[in-house]
Amino acid sequence: MFTSEIQTIEAQIRAHCAKTNIPLPEKMDWRPLPFSGESGIFTSFFQAAAQEARQGQKINVPQRAQEIAASVAKALGTLEGIHRVEAVKGYLNLYFDPSAFARRVVDTVLQQGEDFGRGKPKNERVMVEYAQPNTHHSFHIGHYRNAILGEALARLVEFAGYDTIRASYPGDIGLGVITVLWMYDKFYKGQEPEGVHERGQWLLKLYVEATNLLTPREDETPEEKAQREAYDAERREMYRRWDAGDEYVRALWLETREWSLQELRAILEMMDIHIDVWFYESQVDEPGKQIVEELIARGIAEDERPDGPVIVRIDEKLGLKKEKYRTAVILRSDGTTLYLTKDLALAKIKFEQYGVDRSIYVVDTRQSLHFQQAFKILELWGFPQAEKCFHLGYGFVSLPEGAMSARRGRVVLFKEVADEAVRRVLNEIAEKNPSMPTEQREAVALQVGLGALAYAMLSVDNNKDIVFDMDAALSFDGHTGPYIQNAHVRAGSILRKAGDLPSQADFSYQLSPYEVELVDLIARFPETVQQAAEEYRPLVMATYAFDLATAFHRFYHEVPVLQADTGTQRSARLRLVAAAKQTLANALRLLAIQAPEQM
Repeated sequence: MFTSEIQTIEAQIRAHCAKTNIPLPEKMDWRPLPFSGESGIFTSFFQAAAQEARQGQKINVPQRAQEIAASVAKALGTLEGIHRVEAVKGYLNLYFDPSAFARRVVDTVLQQGEDFGRGKPKNERVMVEYAQPNTHHSFHIGHYRNAILGEALARLVEFAGYDTIRASYPGDIGLGVITVLWMYDKFYKGQEPEGVHERGQWLLKLYVEATNLLTPREDETPEEKAQREAYDAERREMYRRWDAGDEYVRALWLETREWSLQELRAILEMMDIHIDVWFYESQVDEPGKQIVEELIARGIAEDERPDGPVIVRIDEKLGLKKEKYRTAVILRSDGTTLYLTKDLALAKIKFEQYGVDRSIYVVDTRQSLHFQQAFKILELWGFPQAEKCFHLGYGFVSLPEGAMSARRGRVVLFKEVADEAVRRVLNEIAEKNPSMPTEQREAVALQVGLGALAYAMLSVDNNKDIVFDMDAALSFDGHTGPYIQNAHVRAGSILRKAGDLPSQADFSYQLSPYEVELVDLIARFPETVQQAAEEYRPLVMATYAFDLATAFHRFYHEVPVLQADTGTQRSARLRLVAAAKQTLANALRLLAIQAPEQM
């Protein structure tokens, strides 16, 4: 936001240091000062002092850094828009003039609107892969964590300036899929229910029932055992037929797969997620086998068939002395592929067909070693993009009574949770805002209910497990989505009561601490966007949104706006409210949360 001013100041610093033979790095690192009632930026001179030490001078680096900072502060003198310059322990601190800073921040937000905080275009294409549950199941709350985490990340990297592609890679084949296919074909063909969600959830029930039929029991009779083994043989024969391209099995598979995909697309539409590219596990099976042959031919992989699998001794190929990436199996001894085989094929498609520079995989933390191995094999294979592949792992979502299990049918379906969230918000609106029209109530309930669920997932570090508690997720107090949305609603209420927004305002009065804090947080939004995008951490934006909402709530309770003492204060505060509202809306949008006008 203050790029030109920083460049001017930096030019003065460089001129002074050149005159006094002080070495400076090519790029000076400017960062916002921790807020302590004033806003500002700082840089350090430790690198310059260390450079002098490396040149053979016997100096105390911290002491010398402070000497340089003090000499620079003296040389700068008075700066426009800066009301205080100080050198402290090797750091140069520049404090903004509160009134000039407030006006600059507020004017910038209101001029840029929805684009406030957007980064300059970067010459890199990013693909974020997420929202990819296995087909022939149903979308549960664990899948939701994956989807909302991936969507928030995609929005962040896109807003930060990267050309962004959203990709989904559902697992549409495997023994689990065939299990459902077999169960349907043998016992339930033609009995499927109507309705997108009902049919998707029904497939999960078939999976649970089939698993119970096929799982050995300690008390089973010889007849039951024989029946179970016969069923298993039928299931595996169906898998063999699928692999051989049997027309009947393939047609049945595609039909039932589409039921799952219809439910998935409906849920993603509800979440405002729009996938650009759909990959399927079944499509990269054969290409994966061809890649294995190429890796063998290039001496990267070793073929131990028929007695063993095809492997890559990653540590050995990288010249590592200690075990780190281990030995990866990329093809079984019987010639069948693994997840790793198919991920290598998928990566090749991403890089060559879609021109991807950075590939981000949103997959649970259990797959950490898998992706480390995949990225290193891609590196050995010669893909420069390998070093910019990133696995965004996330922890499990469990229930208060224990871990979820699709096999046992103990899962919390996302649609049921979303419906319950909306129902509770409707009840809340009926009690607190009974005059709201029915149609508007339903729209607001959907915004607030889904916002509560999204924030419950995004406000927890992605590496940590979540014990999903319905009551805690839907709470409207404290560190929650509705709390942030309510700040946006309150800001809108003030602006509606005020009528027209002043086209400009003068902040040259004694700003209250609440105004200064709010301005400071608004100003940090662009930097927060870049940090969250570069670190691949939506939590950074989730935390920021809560902090901004908290600062606005404090301002709302302590600072009169419509009843301000003077017209100058009223105009300035109205524009500050509008800037806060816009920034809250922008932050919520990056978290895939809507910003309601009423609650």
